[in-house]
Amino acid sequence: MSSRKDIDLNELILCPKCNALHKKVQLESDGAAVCRDCDTILYRYRKRALEHSLALSLAGMMLLIVANLFPLVKIDLMGMERHVSIVSMISSLINDGFYIVGIVVSFLVLIFPFMIIVVYTILVTLLMTGAKYNLSRELLVLLSKILPWSMLEIYLVSILVALVKLMGLVEIHFGFSFWALMIFVILDIYLSKSIHIGELWELRERSYRGDR
Repeated sequence: MSSRKDIDLNELILCPKCNALHKKVQLESDGAAVCRDCDTILYRYRKRALEHSLALSLAGMMLLIVANLFPLVKIDLMGMERHVSIVSMISSLINDGFYIVGIVVSFLVLIFPFMIIVVYTILVTLLMTGAKYNLSRELLVLLSKILPWSMLEIYLVSILVALVKLMGLVEIHFGFSFWALMIFVILDIYLSKSIHIGELWELRERSYRGDR
């Protein structure tokens, strides 16, 4: 019976674009590993990435809370005012009988964005303190699964399109929450693009080895 050499799966990484399999290599500070086939960045290593991520995630959490606490816009039509917020929009869908649409929208623009920013904050905190090795792995897996389901940027674009069509017909007042939501979406896009999920796995390994 032939023996088979054991392969440590933690030393392998799959390219998210072309699915090419690579063996991980140790990176120097500010280095990046790219796919040999399609040049997609697999993971990076930046010495201050965790501190940078924690600051951005905390700022994003505060902005997201503000964006949901107050109305986004106030629409004034001949003295009749209506306040539009994320919660009121979901509530209107459910009250009008669009239960499935209301539930789906609540997950895409409310629940998943909150989950992502909370999971991100807890994960980065664990990596900085070097605590809860198994929990950090589960959070990373969860984060990679729910990241594609945050649709706040699409919701913001749909609001802007609707407001452009309404301009000239009604008087529109932008609330403080609207600007908070816009800043959050920009910050969220920057965070997801600048701190790749592969870099978080690399930072996790270095954090628990103690060489961060």
